[in-house]
Amino acid sequence: MHIPDGILPASICVAGYAVAGGVTWVALKQINRTSNPQVEVPKAALLAAAFFVGSSLSLPVPPVSVHLVLNGLLGIVLGWYAWPAILIGLLLQAILLGHGGVTTLGVDAAMMGIPALLAGQLFQQRQRLGKSLPPKISLGLFSFASGALGVGLSALIFFALVIFAMPSTLDQSTERSFLTALMLGYIPLIFLEGIFAVLLCFFLLRVKPELLER
Repeated sequence: MHIPDGILPASICVAGYAVAGGVTWVALKQINRTSNPQVEVPKAALLAAAFFVGSSLSLPVPPVSVHLVLNGLLGIVLGWYAWPAILIGLLLQAILLGHGGVTTLGVDAAMMGIPALLAGQLFQQRQRLGKSLPPKISLGLFSFASGALGVGLSALIFFALVIFAMPSTLDQSTERSFLTALMLGYIPLIFLEGIFAVLLCFFLLRVKPELLER
């Protein structure tokens, strides 16, 4: 889902950096409002490493391959800390692995980081919106929805950028076939990340439930 250098127009790359800079300012402001901003840093660093590794593992979904995104999961566990964790992870992927690019870093960060923040906000609404449900059912539903929302919304942004911003010199029939195959490939990934989020949340509920509360 990373967008490499040289694909998007300069105006979109600049806009991506502007959006990423604004979200960074808001995220750091929210983090600094906590009683002890440093206490979550080790957890954020650990999940940033998981994001880095997960996005490096390809999953074959014939005729294409996709990779884990895990941004919804980061939003669930980290809240506002998910933004700097994803931003650092993307920067390291671009420099060390060649995934994405430096000029498109802002676009990639917005594409994966903003859905992560929305997923985290959705997960926190379970106590209000799911209060009529048994606690475990509420946790399962909201963790699945949040995990799926992160990657699903990122995929929608990615496809919108591909359709409307990529060069028109590409063969349209080839591009249409590629996009169709890629869209179909991301459908099972959305469900997989939702299920993975459910399993992790139930595990945390058993061993360290405070990680699910912010």
